[in-house]
Amino acid sequence: MEDVDSTRCKREFVPEILDTMSAFGFVWDGEVLFQSQRTARYQSVLEDLAGKHLTYACACSRKEIADSALAGIEGPVYPGTCREKELAAIGNAMRVRTTRAEIRFDDRVQGPQCQQLETDIGDFVLKRRDGLFAYQLAVVVDDADQDVSHVVRGADLLDSTARQIHLQQLLGFSTPSYLHIPIVANAAGQKLSKQTLAPAISASQACALLHQALLHL
Repeated sequence: MEDVDSTRCKREFVPEILDTMSAFGFVWDGEVLFQSQRTARYQSVLEDLAGKHLTYACACSRKEIADSALAGIEGPVYPGTCREKELAAIGNAMRVRTTRAEIRFDDRVQGPQCQQLETDIGDFVLKRRDGLFAYQLAVVVDDADQDVSHVVRGADLLDSTARQIHLQQLLGFSTPSYLHIPIVANAAGQKLSKQTLAPAISASQACALLHQALLHL
């Protein structure tokens, strides 16, 4: 259960999410893990990376980064402003060091992929200034701890995969097989989501909706 961002996630939504997944035929092994209960594990992994001098504290604001950075595949590329400043971790974000080495993988739908993280993304955040752990770190640790071998998700997450592979390599984790399916968009080209006011799916219409989704794909 990806509830690491406690400012947005409400516990009362959990039963509805699990009931909906069950109605659509999803089956899971063992207990359901909650990211909000795994912060000690994430902190341990972060400290392991810090002990190998693979992370550093960053005090830059989003505006400062935007003003001093070049555009990358997902917005401004962090220019490494705080890399050698040796700032204190308390009160600052924690970033992981990237390199210009190419990260390649073959997506089972999208085909061969390649990124140079230092130039395409820059050193990225693993723990935010407010103390919340970033999605990239949490999902890598979760997948490794649950022995996930295959990841199937929307193509809107394709560009984040290289960051996750980078962390897997640094931590000595195996890399799953990835498959990114096309996403459904509205007339404006926006992904269907709560942000774009798309209606919620109905568990009572699971069979009909799955049929529509398969026809679309």
